[in-house]
Amino acid sequence: MALFWRKILRCGPLRTTLSKNGIGWSIGIKGFRFGFSPTGVPYILLSAPGTGLYWIKYFKKKKGGFGMEQQPFSMDGINPFAENPEPRCACVLLLDISGSMAGDPIRELQAGVEQYRDELFADSLAKKRVEVAIVTFGGHVEEAHSFATAEEFTPPALQANGDTPMGQALLKGYDLIESRKSLYKQNGIQYFRPWLFLITDGAPTDKNTSYWSDAVSKIKQGEEQKKFAFFAVGVEGADIDTLREIASREPLKLKGLKFRDLFKWLSASQKAVSRSNPGDSVPLESPYGWAEV
Repeated sequence: MALFWRKILRCGPLRTTLSKNGIGWSIGIKGFRFGFSPTGVPYILLSAPGTGLYWIKYFKKKKGGFGMEQQPFSMDGINPFAENPEPRCACVLLLDISGSMAGDPIRELQAGVEQYRDELFADSLAKKRVEVAIVTFGGHVEEAHSFATAEEFTPPALQANGDTPMGQALLKGYDLIESRKSLYKQNGIQYFRPWLFLITDGAPTDKNTSYWSDAVSKIKQGEEQKKFAFFAVGVEGADIDTLREIASREPLKLKGLKFRDLFKWLSASQKAVSRSNPGDSVPLESPYGWAEV
């Protein structure tokens, strides 16, 4: 019986691939990469993040230099679930990176997200089933990372700046979950109840706009209709009363800067969900170690 193995190491934009065929590497940004395969063949890759669509060209060595050879485009490049048809648990992290998070808070948040990725990756089932997307809000709202399983999830560098457009971020997270569920249905993928997980240290600066009122309505209705599970965590300084306006379950208040304990709880909870069947009720561990109600 032949044995095949591969390990991918990540450091910022650089990826190193270890396999029985050798060592490969690539460097790039979201949607574009250049590198050498473990067999020493250079290539370029273009992709549409979060869709599974990609286009790749290999440069085969010939006399006088390298010639270009395009890899045939197959249905595997169109169906993002072709190689991994496991049921999915989608999770959108809504991260407040406004100016008040500068210093130790943003550093601990960054460390917590990276630990979360590592713990999901270490679980053989969770790394196939949990898909994470990140929406940041600090001055503006940004989809900082599209949905990806642990192997493809590279936490973005978080920098604190700006105000707190929380309403817009909530709407963005809601839309991401709804579109992801539609993609699952189109491809025949079963899914668990998605998670929408908010972490903030302040109050929404768009509270007196339609963004906030629309967000309150959609989040509350979504929870009531079991479209997703919404969790709100307030860091020191957060307006807990305002969080109660949108959360059906009581918001949790983070003890100090225990972001790592928070994300350890989150990964453990999602590991438990991933070991169940879609539709099952899964009891969650108490957040007592890192939060107070």
